[in-house]
Amino acid sequence: MVISKSEASRDLRQEEYNADMGIVGGGLSGVCAAITAARQGLKIVLVQDRPVLGGNASSEVRLWILGATSHMGNNNRWSREGGVIDEILVENMYRNPEGNPIILDMILLDKVMQEKNITLLLNTAVYEVAKSDDDTIESIKGFCSQNSTEYIINAPLFCDASGDGILGFLSGAAFRMGAESKEEFNEGMAPDAAYGELLGHSLYFYSKDTGKPVRFSPPTFALDVTKEIPRFKSFNAKEHGCKLWWVEHGGRLDTVHDTETIKWELWKVVYGAWDYIKNSGNFPEAENLTLEWVGMIPGKRESRRFEGDYILNQHDLVEQRHHKDAVAYGGWSIDLHPADGVFSERQPCNQWHSKGIFQIPYRCYYSRNIKNLFLAGRIISVSHVAFGATRVMATSAYGAQVVAMAAALCLKYNKNPADIYNEGYIEELQKELTKSGQHIPATRLQDDDDLVQRAQIKSSSSLLFKNFESKNILFKPLTIAAAQMLPLLPGKVPVITVPVKAKSNTVLKAELRISSITGNFTPDITLAAKEIQLTEGEQEVQINFETSVNTSQYAFVIFLINDEIELGYTVQRITGLLSVFNGKNKAVSNNGKQVAPDGSGVDTFEFWCPQRRPEGQNLALALSEPLQTFNAENIRNGTDRPSIQPNAWVADTVDNDPSLTLTWEQRQSIKKINLVFDTDADHAMESVLMTHPETVMPLCVRNYHIEDEKGAVVYAKKGNYQTRNEILFDEALQTKQLKIVLQHPSENVPASMFAVRCYAE
Repeated sequence: MVISKSEASRDLRQEEYNADMGIVGGGLSGVCAAITAARQGLKIVLVQDRPVLGGNASSEVRLWILGATSHMGNNNRWSREGGVIDEILVENMYRNPEGNPIILDMILLDKVMQEKNITLLLNTAVYEVAKSDDDTIESIKGFCSQNSTEYIINAPLFCDASGDGILGFLSGAAFRMGAESKEEFNEGMAPDAAYGELLGHSLYFYSKDTGKPVRFSPPTFALDVTKEIPRFKSFNAKEHGCKLWWVEHGGRLDTVHDTETIKWELWKVVYGAWDYIKNSGNFPEAENLTLEWVGMIPGKRESRRFEGDYILNQHDLVEQRHHKDAVAYGGWSIDLHPADGVFSERQPCNQWHSKGIFQIPYRCYYSRNIKNLFLAGRIISVSHVAFGATRVMATSAYGAQVVAMAAALCLKYNKNPADIYNEGYIEELQKELTKSGQHIPATRLQDDDDLVQRAQIKSSSSLLFKNFESKNILFKPLTIAAAQMLPLLPGKVPVITVPVKAKSNTVLKAELRISSITGNFTPDITLAAKEIQLTEGEQEVQINFETSVNTSQYAFVIFLINDEIELGYTVQRITGLLSVFNGKNKAVSNNGKQVAPDGSGVDTFEFWCPQRRPEGQNLALALSEPLQTFNAENIRNGTDRPSIQPNAWVADTVDNDPSLTLTWEQRQSIKKINLVFDTDADHAMESVLMTHPETVMPLCVRNYHIEDEKGAVVYAKKGNYQTRNEILFDEALQTKQLKIVLQHPSENVPASMFAVRCYAE
């Protein structure tokens, strides 16, 4: 039936939602904030102006997710972000080891749709803000172009995770754009006008081998990159996607309002680059390649930064300053780019690392002048220099989880975001974040509600590490300086034995180093050095460093380069034990040593980094005295990853049925159990483009079950691959004892666990 209507004016269809918090922006930050908040019982409306979730990580842009791990190219050991962002990365590793961005889209959408407390509005752009007074947002309006519907979201709290800060901008929140002067924060890295004050956008493309020759006729707007791009010789046929992050433009323009102009310029570069690769004759290997995909929207790096009650700056990062309201951390380098981007003759980036991860305070995550506005993602309260490190996606998403947990406390106590800091709720916020999987440097979980804190803990065994298994030794040349990290307790350093092969009579140079800052993994203090005479052939060498350590810490047993020597390695892997190498990683400007320019305000130090599996085996060391650091008490020490110690219970390798038994004097009513396993927080887990050798981390316990005091199995899990397992019972379990029985992940990896927590509610 045809309906004919003629009216003087019409209104859009309108839908209205009442929520606990409205989140604007469905990038990785908005997604992690929404999921975290929903799991705390908040009703969330998540507004995303694109058809997919993930922002720069989505199939629309296809940038890999990274944070403090920095391609495993820095000294930030075991630094992958926790909570929901860890859950997503581990899930993506399991379901998508090939790095397919379409599968990541699916995973993100699936995670959001599983949360009944989230209402998701895709293709919806926020364009209007209503305020109840000058500094309070009452509601926001958005328009969906796909269903021609206007949405109104009412909420007591809002979070801007939109990247450009549209909600903060419309609400009148104080913001900055461009770089601060060197004088404002005394930042040696603050750029001058010649370098430029904004980072530009990038546009990626994918190529595909069709198995037969493919012609390419460029569009008329394609640039001649040989004439206009100073680094045109860096283009090659093998690299594509975010490996070409340096195809960047727009830092001299308004990176909010000129984005469409910037996109067109980047299209010109991309099609010109492909024309050069296909038609210059310099790349015969590209004959069968076709241009499979070119981004339709650019990946943005920088635009507005909003002001909170604290502005994080370069000194916070380099000095690793402690903040009483620390709630998150970062560890990416101070990564600034010349504003002229791909058209610049300068190096495409300027990366300077800290010696370790740095704390981010809560005061950076809310607006200083709009009372009910949280900030998340790259728009948080930081200087331009600090932004160079905090802007990356995993760090941004980690902070967004802070916002979600703080919002839950705001609603619980009827407070605004700033009140959480000003009225003494920070310790509760830190506690709830840590319970959810959020690691906060230099803090431990102290949770009186955890029934495990009052239990007697007994293990079937605990590893007394004295040596790696001596079978299947692999000998590798000492062409790169190598080190084994060992978690030492106060006292005399044990004598160390290592298998070596020498091609000739030569000298093995060994050093024992520690970090100058507690909790760091930069070996910048040498405690002892030894030179051992070797004779030609295979032999075992004893090294007595004749020194002691005063505090619990990781020490580095270092072997300096000698091409005449091969060191013995083991296939055995153990939680909290790791080998590192003084190699190079060009992806993060790591040339083995960072040499700080005069006046830069950054440090000079060496990089000692792990190798990606299947490499990176431990050195086959043996110790005169065992490391007594893997006992069962670690499961309630409040730290769920290695720090100054492994913080894990590890079963003995010869224990065929490893188990933990928790016993209480009185019967307990247990409604929830949380278990934390080792999914290798040192692995960066880049989300797209790069491939990975495994879908499940080799240290992760796959199979386990839980028994009550009568030996009845109350829960069983097979095929686990996640870090955190939360077990909820329909009816509270009444028992005086729990026994957790695990299987070793493999014959080369003993079972381990970071934490067990039990709750009555």
